[in-house]
Amino acid sequence: QVQLVESGGGLVQPGGSLRLSCAASGSILSVNTMGWYRQAPGKQRELVATITSGSITNYRDSVRGRFTISRARDNAKIMIYLQMDSLKPEDTAVYYCRLASSVGENWGQGTQVTVSS
Repeated sequence: QVQLVESGGGLVQPGGSLRLSCAASGSILSVNTMGWYRQAPGKQRELVATITSGSITNYRDSVRGRFTISRARDNAKIMIYLQMDSLKPEDTAVYYCRLASSVGENWGQGTQVTVSS
């Protein structure tokens, strides 16, 4: 079983910053891709950024240069982070952590990010 737990969401003013964290634990294959996705009200879930176990990153165009994804090992857990700078109202959404490998995918429960003045 794999568990993903996100944290770090909240309310921030336009132009502000937030850092999301996701802790992955359980039976995780060494070759995997982890990422952040988001879903705004009335819209489909969309990819924000991904990072492979080899630290290759990918970003959607609208966040490139403002968001940074990273990963680290913390004892038995894999941590991924999403540093979000220069936040805009259109970044408002529920942000989900995802882990994918050759055996399937797992999702976290989501964390709300609201960008508003």
